[in-house]
Amino acid sequence: MKKRSFDSRMKKTLSYNHTIYACYIGYIVQAIVNNFVPLLFLTFQSNFGISLDKIAYLITINFGIQLLVDFISAKYVDKIGYRRAALLAHMMAAIGLVGLGIFPYVLPSAYAGILLSVCFYAVGGGLLEVIISPIVEACPTEKKDAAMSLLHSFYCWGHMGVVILSTVFFALVGIENWRILAFVWALVPFFNAFFFAGVPINALVEEGEGMSIRELLKNKMFWLFFIMMICGGASEQAMSQWASAFAEAGLHISKTMGDLAGPCMFALFMGSARAIYGKYSEKIRLEQFMKVSCLLCIVSYLLACLSASPLLGLAGCALCGLSVGIMWPGTFSLASKSMKKGGTAMFAFLALAGDVGCSSGPTLVGVLSEAFGENLKKGLIFALVFPIILLFGLLYLRSLTRGGEK
Repeated sequence: MKKRSFDSRMKKTLSYNHTIYACYIGYIVQAIVNNFVPLLFLTFQSNFGISLDKIAYLITINFGIQLLVDFISAKYVDKIGYRRAALLAHMMAAIGLVGLGIFPYVLPSAYAGILLSVCFYAVGGGLLEVIISPIVEACPTEKKDAAMSLLHSFYCWGHMGVVILSTVFFALVGIENWRILAFVWALVPFFNAFFFAGVPINALVEEGEGMSIRELLKNKMFWLFFIMMICGGASEQAMSQWASAFAEAGLHISKTMGDLAGPCMFALFMGSARAIYGKYSEKIRLEQFMKVSCLLCIVSYLLACLSASPLLGLAGCALCGLSVGIMWPGTFSLASKSMKKGGTAMFAFLALAGDVGCSSGPTLVGVLSEAFGENLKKGLIFALVFPIILLFGLLYLRSLTRGGEK
């Protein structure tokens, strides 16, 4: 009885603003699970004798499991509830991060231990991607698209924080003590789970009122948003994954400084675009902002790929971060506004589409770069197709909404 009374008092003292703060931290957790381990790839290779092809497989497993979780969540998240899903996601992320410092040393194979850790935090990351956006969308706030854009900016700040703070830790304490940092990062999802246990959470749609998966898959507008999400994710990651290579090859600086100048600058500009829209959304039409962003993305790719100056190439990377910032959260907002009864299933499938784009964009660039004699600029030029398709998708969406088609 006392415990129940304490829980009820805690929930009364926490408002929907606290729910949004918990969601901000949730996206920081996702940034941790996606971006911490890649900083340790060379350490895993030297310490455990793991080959690079096996290390690359860790990326495939991480995003593959997140894609699977996206798909499964469309059917089951509404049944278990957002709160339980949030608690499960944070606990799985925490177990995975703690496991990084334990499993490789207790299991017969260090690689199996790392792989097991990745599986745990990938489930957490996939669940977070599905539930965080609809939780914020369901909060009784007026400026939904602004809240969504600001929410997604926290993934960028988390990405920057992971790279910068980890780099500082390795420089001061030594990369050989990486296990300590893994335990420290695990504290973020651990404590945020308690935060989520107490905040108020609304359902996105009332039970039985949301569109079924079958209804969703028959809807023409849903498939338009699905394609737009693929293009948004691909436009973002096709450049983001190669930003470090641009910085190192173009400016001839160290790997550490290359990571700071490349991915960190990209994340800074991407997060800034989301934060700017979140602040000034009342004065900016979302559709127009996205169209301008698509055009800027095309210009940034051309600048990065065609410029003979390394500094201009790096400026193209940064501008790309600025241009892609609104694509993912903006598509979520447009879908939620256009399909009010899409529910959790819609958010889950759109998250899946975004992950497909995040995986396919960099892969396309890598394969084509290899085909052109490991020429990264020639490979990247083909990524122009993604912002172009997204731009045409926005124009087609306008015609659908004018015609009143469902």
